[in-house]
Amino acid sequence: MEKYLNINELRIKAKKQVPKMFFDYCESGSWDQKTLKANSTDLDSLQFKPKVVRNLANRSTTVNIFGEDYNLPLGFSPCGLTGMQYADGEILAALAAEKFNVPFTLSTMSIASLEDIADHVSRAFWFQLYVMKDRSLTKDLVNRAKSVGVKVLVLTVDLQVLGIRHNDVRNGLSTPPKITFQNVFDMILKPKWTYNILRSKRKNFGNLERYITNVSNLSSLSSWINEQFDESLSWDDIKQFRDMWDGKLIIKGIIDEGDAEQAAMIGADGIVVSNHGGRQLDGCISSISALPKIKQKIEKHNIDIFFDGGIRSGKDILKAKCLGAKMAMMGRPYLYGLAAGGQKGVERCLEIFSEELDRTMALCGYKDINEVSEAILVKPKSWI
Repeated sequence: MEKYLNINELRIKAKKQVPKMFFDYCESGSWDQKTLKANSTDLDSLQFKPKVVRNLANRSTTVNIFGEDYNLPLGFSPCGLTGMQYADGEILAALAAEKFNVPFTLSTMSIASLEDIADHVSRAFWFQLYVMKDRSLTKDLVNRAKSVGVKVLVLTVDLQVLGIRHNDVRNGLSTPPKITFQNVFDMILKPKWTYNILRSKRKNFGNLERYITNVSNLSSLSSWINEQFDESLSWDDIKQFRDMWDGKLIIKGIIDEGDAEQAAMIGADGIVVSNHGGRQLDGCISSISALPKIKQKIEKHNIDIFFDGGIRSGKDILKAKCLGAKMAMMGRPYLYGLAAGGQKGVERCLEIFSEELDRTMALCGYKDINEVSEAILVKPKSWI
C-alpha cells in the first residue's frame, strides 16, 4: 500500500473497488452538498505562519485523552455501514486503530456488533449511540457496551431527523443490497468486494438485528430504522444518559456555542464539534469555522473538545489542534483506506496522517503537538 501517497489516492482506488451505492454513501453529503464542501474549503482557507530556527529534535505527536496516551491526536469517527465498504470492515478498522494506538469508535449502525469488536481487539474501544424512541432498546445497547468494556460513550445528538441524502435515494441504499439488475451488474464488476462480502457472515446491522421484529423486506427494514430516531430528544434526556453512564461521555454533533455550554453544564466529559460530515443540514456552517467560538464559550468548563469535519491531511489535524481541539476525528479517509485495501489500507491511511502531521508540525516550528497554538495560523478575513 506504500504506493498511495495521500488520502485522495486511496479515495480513487476505493471508488474502483466498491459498488456505487456504498461508495456514494461514504462520499456524499445531503441536499446540494454545500456543507460537505465547506468543511474542506474552510480548512483549506486557513494558512500557516511558521516559526524558524527552533529545536525540532525528538518530536512527539502523543496526546493524553481521559488518562490514556494515544500516538496521534486523531480518532476514528463512528461510521455506519463500514462493513459494506469491505467485508468485516469494522473489525479490520478497529485492529488497525489498535495497532497505531488511536481510538476507534463503533457506530450504532455498524455491520459488526459490539461483541464482534470485543472478540477481536485487546484494548477498549469507544461506542457511538443514537437515542431511539424505544428507550429499552437504547438502554440495552448501553448495557451491552458496558459488558464488553467500553469506557467512552459518544452520544450523537444531530440526527433526530434524517437529512435529505439524494444519492442514497437514487441508489436505493440498503444492506444487504436489494437484488436489482443495476446492483447485480455493479457487484459483478466488483468481484473482490462481492467475494469477500459473500464469505462474511456479517451483512446486516449487527448491533440492532436482535431488536428488529415484524420486518419482512428491505424496504420495511429501512422504515423501521428511520422511525426509531427520537424526534422529541431533550437535554433532560441527555442528562439521564449522563446519570446512567459511569464512564466518559462525549456529546457529538455540536455546532452552536450555546449547545456546547449546555453539554458542559449537564456534565459531559467532551463534545465533538461536528455537522455530521455534511450529511444532515445542508447550508450549516463548517465545523472548523464553529470551533473558535465554541472553544471561547466553554474554556471555563472542564470539558474536552473533539473536532470532526473535513479532515483529509495531517495539515488539517494541526489546524484543528491549533484552534482548540484536543483531538481531530476522521471518517471518510479511513473508509477510503478500508475499501482500497482492507486493514492494510486503513493502516496506510494512518501512516499518511502520521507522517504529514509530524512533518507539518516541524515545518511550523514545533516539536510537541501539545504546544502548538493559534499563533501559527492566519485566518481568512471573513472569519474576523
